[in-house]
Amino acid sequence: MASAAEQMAANTSWAALGKAADLRSRIFFTLGLLIVYRLGTYIPVPGIDGNALRNFMDGAAAGLGGILNMFTGGAISRMGIFALGIMPYISASIIVQLLTALVPSLEQLKKEGEQGRKKINQYTRYATVLIGTFQAFGLAKSLEAGDLVHTPGMFFVASCVITLVGGTMFLMWLGEQITARGIGNGISLIIFVGIIAEIPAALAQFLSQGRSGAISPAVIIGVIVMMIALIAFVVFLERSLRKIHIQYPRRQVGMKVYDGGTSHLPIKVNPAGVIPAIFASSLLLLPTTIATFSGNSTGPVLSTILAYFGPGQPLYLLFFAGMIVFFAYFYTHNVAFKTEDVADNLKNQNGFVPGIRPGEKTAQYLEYVVNRVLVLGSAYLAFVCLLPEIIRSQLAIPFYFGGTSVLIVVSVTMDTIQQVQSHLLAHQYEGLIEKSQLRGRGSKRAKRKGPARR
Repeated sequence: MASAAEQMAANTSWAALGKAADLRSRIFFTLGLLIVYRLGTYIPVPGIDGNALRNFMDGAAAGLGGILNMFTGGAISRMGIFALGIMPYISASIIVQLLTALVPSLEQLKKEGEQGRKKINQYTRYATVLIGTFQAFGLAKSLEAGDLVHTPGMFFVASCVITLVGGTMFLMWLGEQITARGIGNGISLIIFVGIIAEIPAALAQFLSQGRSGAISPAVIIGVIVMMIALIAFVVFLERSLRKIHIQYPRRQVGMKVYDGGTSHLPIKVNPAGVIPAIFASSLLLLPTTIATFSGNSTGPVLSTILAYFGPGQPLYLLFFAGMIVFFAYFYTHNVAFKTEDVADNLKNQNGFVPGIRPGEKTAQYLEYVVNRVLVLGSAYLAFVCLLPEIIRSQLAIPFYFGGTSVLIVVSVTMDTIQQVQSHLLAHQYEGLIEKSQLRGRGSKRAKRKGPARR
């Protein structure tokens, strides 16, 4: 039988959005900051040759240019002030999380509560500046090497680095403001909006290719059906859980004895989220990025690597799948779901898995279950990331789309909708409390009106 909270959540309607003033203000605040982000992608970095850059990015639209455009919302093709996007912050966050799990001093700092969390966030910001500076300097030098600037020199490099790093830090601040005062996770929404903004233009280009006869209508229909089925598949598996039964013993408080309760420990099929796909993509994009921005000056070693590990090649797909599986296990066991910490928390709360001793045995059992679940989770991640790559290379689709973007869009959409429903549910609770208080006051006034008739 469903609880009262579950029944209330099931009866929550989107019509209540008009009555939730706080939720409306949060949504408008979020939309306003996202519009500011989109406007910033159209403000160019000083000194860029717009025509040369446009011609260069049009030639790389189905490869590296499309991948960078996907994560920056088209800012890299226009070389806007947000050309680096929020990816330096994402990279810094992932690196700091991994170091927190591997370095004992950082792990101890994480356990110190709010002060430790602030210190780790400060380290993440410092790492963002370092990574952003390195990427901006490399991008400025690559633009000079490709004859994409009007006046190359140290002045252009300095202005480009300062502008791009400042844009990344401003985006990081926008994301934090959205998370604190808006709705949803700000950093994820910025990436989400960047991906969504490029979909209409890519879809129009895809359909125009079909209208001109370059791509057959059957291929267009098949790709659209495949994308819808892939999104449904991602939604299904992102909501899939493996529940472990947890039992709590009887406890005595004073003279009262409370019966032991039961609950479930949920383990997601994909505990690592989209992190393994981002890690694997970053490693595989490194040689392609160097070759793209260095023109024809690639050496024999890099040329051999590109010949075997270029997008769509068998070794590329095999290495991509292997890296996804490796990072799925590595990130889950070291960051997303540390079995030792979960077992210690259960032991401290007097909870146990029926038939398993608390402590080390519980940790071993949880590790066994997580490893089995990750067989399906890592295979699902590899399939979602490889299928668009194979179809794009085999059908010669003229724009880039990947499984990583599908995972980001679906997960961010589900998380944002869940937060909106949580706000609506909280608003519904507040309305019930106010009604109960008014009824209580009305009943007290009714009792005070006078003596009852005899």
